[in-house]
Amino acid sequence: MWIVVGLGNPGKQYSATRHNVGFMLIQRLADKLNVRLKKRKYSAKAAQVELEHNPVLLVKPWTYMNKSGLAVKKLLECTGRRLNRILVVYDDLDIPLGEIRIRKSGGPGTHNGMASIVQEIDSTEFPRIRIGIGPLPPGVDATDFVLADFPNEEKKVIDDCLSLTEESVMHILADGIEKAMNKFNRKVNDGIGGFYE
Repeated sequence: MWIVVGLGNPGKQYSATRHNVGFMLIQRLADKLNVRLKKRKYSAKAAQVELEHNPVLLVKPWTYMNKSGLAVKKLLECTGRRLNRILVVYDDLDIPLGEIRIRKSGGPGTHNGMASIVQEIDSTEFPRIRIGIGPLPPGVDATDFVLADFPNEEKKVIDDCLSLTEESVMHILADGIEKAMNKFNRKVNDGIGGFYE
């Protein structure tokens, strides 16, 4: 079984913010499969589904972002999953809006949710998909930026990016992370929406 964890903050006031693109991805998958995410004992909302002929647990940690690791640690303990079978999806200021990056492992960077996960499970050896929400405009506080809703002019871009992220999840499940990295770790051609090497 794979576990796909999308990071975000619980609460209606955060639902449309840049920091919640991980939650948005999980909700899209749940809606597509017509399943309801339910509160579980590991401090998360989750639903078990089948994607690409694999059993998959879709998860939203029901903690605030900077405590995401508490839910992920409990989740791993309860399910007995290996780290290479957990896929974490989250926002990244260092990646331009509309682009994604898939990695097999790596540090948390400046992301508080990822920092919490790395601290709690004491490892960086798990795959992740970073969804670009950057760059941070000059003179704007990073916290204010990520906790703001997407402006109207960015909503179509992030919606297309979430569709791309959804497709990348399917490729990881079907063909493995190496092939998915080769296919999706490319830049978006601004204004056209295609890819260039």
